[in-house]
Amino acid sequence: MLNMMELWTGGLTIFVALIGYMMHEKFNDLKRIDILLNKTREEVARDNVTKAELERIVEHMDSRFNKLESKIDELIRK
Repeated sequence: MLNMMELWTGGLTIFVALIGYMMHEKFNDLKRIDILLNKTREEVARDNVTKAELERIVEHMDSRFNKLESKIDELIRK
């Protein structure tokens, strides 16, 4: 018959094994979530414009409109 020490050791072994398995599963989920987060960051960076790019585009559009405005002014003066 099993004595108390063997029962206690067996119970602790099963408990530690269950905790280890649950931690393994949680770390796998965490790894998966980390990969999904990185993919989301890439998609956001791809779809959005940075402030510097926006300022460059606005400057370019302003210069084009200024040229157009000067040409219209020349046509009006003639």
